[in-house]
Parts: sequence; C-alpha cells; structure tokens
Amino acid sequence: MNIEPPPILVAEDDPDDVFMLRRAFAKSDVANPLVFVSDGDEAIEYLSGSGRYANVDHHPVPAALLLDLKMPRRNGFEVLEWLRDHAGLGHLPVVVLTSSRESADVTRAYELGANSYLVKPGSPEDLLATVRGLGLYWLVLNEAPEVER
Repeated sequence: MNIEPPPILVAEDDPDDVFMLRRAFAKSDVANPLVFVSDGDEAIEYLSGSGRYANVDHHPVPAALLLDLKMPRRNGFEVLEWLRDHAGLGHLPVVVLTSSRESADVTRAYELGANSYLVKPGSPEDLLATVRGLGLYWLVLNEAPEVER
C-alpha cells in the first residue's frame, strides 16, 4: 500500500514565485506534494478544513506551511496570528519565505510563532538549494509534533 506523505501548503500570491517554487520542488528530493494557495484567506480556509477544502481526505493537514508575508486579503502575519491561536494547528511548522529583509518583519514573524524566516533566493540554483535544505531539515530530520484541525 502506497501512502502519500502529507502535503506542504505554500501560501504565495506571485505567479512567478509559484512557478519557480514548483520547478525547484520538482527537481528536489522532497516527496511531499505541494498545495498552493494565493492569499491569506485561502490559507486559513485550507488549514481550517472549510469551504472548498472541507473534504479532509483530499485536503489533509499539511506537514509544513511555507508562508509569504506580503499577500492580498490577509497577509502572512495575520495567517500566523490565526494559526497560533488554534490549539490543534498551533504547532504546525511554519517557514516564512518572503522577499522582505526588514528587521521589523523578521522580528514580528518570530513573535507571532514562525519557526524559520528565509528570504527568497535570487537565482533558481539558490532556490533549489533552499528547497532541498528545507526538505531535509523540516521533513526528514525534524521531529514534528502531532498537528490536527
């Protein structure tokens, strides 16, 4: 019986970044499927298992969340705040992957419960190395807590 690993939820609104992430993950050794959402409201809808994501067999709890900060509707900070207020999901590993190097953004992300903060690499090769590192650390080496809706 082949059991698919839980997905990685990627909250990213920039189509170019989505394309580059899809490509980097396809070239990496990460076995987890990707689920892309394009704004903070959609991320929360997925995480809460509501709306179009209500079928939890088709939309299981993710293994991790890659979260952009600058998104429409609800931004990444609002998603983090919502996530950490929900007991079952409160320990979901969250890696902020954003273009902002602002120290205020870094500090606020960690204050709201981000587990890691990465600035998006500038080249496809560096993005591939980042994705491989993320996969190795967060999905292989890291002992993650139980997370449920």
